[in-house]
Amino acid sequence: MKGATTNICYNVLDRNVHEKKLGDKVAFYWEGNEPEETTQITYRELLVKVCQFSNVLRKQGIRKGDRVAIYMPMIPELVVAMLSCARLGALHSIVFAGFSAESLCERILDSSCSLLITTDAFYRGEKLVNLKMLADEALEKCREKGFPVRRCIVVKHLGRAELGMGDSPSQSPPVKRSCPDVQISWNQGVDLWWHELVQEAGDECEPEWCDAEDPLFILYTSGSTGKPKGVVHTTGGYMLYVATTFKYVFDFHSEDVFWCTADIGWITGHSYITYGPLANGATSVLFEGIPTYPDVGRLWNIVDKYKVTKFYTAPTAIRLLMKFGDEPVTKHSRASLQVLGTVGEPINPEAWLWYHRVVGSERCSIVDTFWQTETGGHMLTPLPGATPMKPGSATFPFFGVAPAILNESGEELEGEAEGYLVFKQPWPGIMRTVYGNHGRFETTYFKKFPGYYVTGDGCRRDQDGYYWITGRIDDMLNVSGHLLSTAEVESALVEHEAVAEAAVVGHPHPVKGECLYCFVTLCDGHTFSPTLKEELKKQIREKIGPIATPDYIQNAPGLPKTRSGKIMRRVLRKIAQNDHDLGDTSTVADPSVISHLFSHRCLVTQ
Repeated sequence: MKGATTNICYNVLDRNVHEKKLGDKVAFYWEGNEPEETTQITYRELLVKVCQFSNVLRKQGIRKGDRVAIYMPMIPELVVAMLSCARLGALHSIVFAGFSAESLCERILDSSCSLLITTDAFYRGEKLVNLKMLADEALEKCREKGFPVRRCIVVKHLGRAELGMGDSPSQSPPVKRSCPDVQISWNQGVDLWWHELVQEAGDECEPEWCDAEDPLFILYTSGSTGKPKGVVHTTGGYMLYVATTFKYVFDFHSEDVFWCTADIGWITGHSYITYGPLANGATSVLFEGIPTYPDVGRLWNIVDKYKVTKFYTAPTAIRLLMKFGDEPVTKHSRASLQVLGTVGEPINPEAWLWYHRVVGSERCSIVDTFWQTETGGHMLTPLPGATPMKPGSATFPFFGVAPAILNESGEELEGEAEGYLVFKQPWPGIMRTVYGNHGRFETTYFKKFPGYYVTGDGCRRDQDGYYWITGRIDDMLNVSGHLLSTAEVESALVEHEAVAEAAVVGHPHPVKGECLYCFVTLCDGHTFSPTLKEELKKQIREKIGPIATPDYIQNAPGLPKTRSGKIMRRVLRKIAQNDHDLGDTSTVADPSVISHLFSHRCLVTQ
């Protein structure tokens, strides 16, 4: 409603504590990387921590409308930090802790963040990540580009036990792996310890009342031009949409224990770890680790430990665990499970059936949800116990969502059809703009088919009216549920002195769903070698992050191009998959390039 005022932090914390009397209810069970690293935090305790850190941010000069970058692993302080920003009306811009220093720098610069919140270090499985070092690199890059960030607040995560710090006033400090070999650099005048600031802060903080259309957060998603887009969500509509979709898609009841295995660095974590569950007064699991550490039964051990009733994960994780057989799953009870969800990419029927048969013991509803960073919440989804399921189908639209399928000419197709998935009318959780570039927002989502929101995904509708997502239509890749821009990867490749030109396409992968297959044309005087391939992979990891590391890099003395010079990625996708059914190649300027690439393609072993 125009002119309405609210505060999302007040709604998810104060209201639950004071009006709903849920103060003593557990908001989060935190499960660390190591199984013995655990703690829990109630709604009342979370409110106190958020008020304290909100006061810290206010003392550091953060005001309504300011932007704050957050670069943290899955620890309770991440939730505290984002809710504290929301309490003050400041926009949080959370950057996934698996992204590189370059990616963090780019996002800080784009939204002019005045403060960064990060962590000393953390373990992901057995891998140690010195996050503070990456944060320092990013801030140095920002300074070099003329934008010095004033303050960096650092959580002492691996050193928590030595400080005697617990995550919850009512809990003993969680056990932490000692890590004497991590050297944390300290920048006097910029860096501040979280625990020292909080000790001096009061535990009451009046929320900043915001217009329903005031921006809540910025979250960057890859763009087809290569430059990430800062998706902006606003307060009132987003809050309403994630609260409602959480309640009905997962059939939430007050006694449930909900677990979304996503990282808060992605929209799934924003909507269905933090805001959606808390808006409903739910108890959730917050998980720092990975599904295969210390063993491949970790997820099901946690399900039994906390009696998880509603479980939400990615097809990538399901396919990964399928490789190890049924026994690591079936040796755990899983009797508490009622609803199983999937998110991030279309799930193949084989994985869906294994999830249903083995994980859910053929008694759990499966909700295969289609949505995007831009949509804020679920768009196409079954409702558990109400929608007859079809393995691999996102089924039907959520309440108020009006999908359509268009052909290339923009004509709406009826009945059984396949084409572009679009939406015909807005919904409360729709993004409002691309930060600092509203023209890009209009061009990306509305220009191709005026009057419709264009998802960029292909879709088919079967004879029963069920919707099936067929994958990206634009120059985007979906790797393990993470959207990557081909242009962004190509840009990283050509920055290497040996590479004159690059083209990146997707290739089917049994676990990731899709992986990167790169074609590189070298500059004169350079030789294609295993050493060069490793250098190129390293460059991509540093520029974008480990998730973008290619599985295949092929030497391409020439690329198939039209006579106007446009690279024919459609043909490259066929070459990558060794599919000689190329369709029309009459516009290729030099057909000999295609046969050469087929004969020298990478050996694909999957």
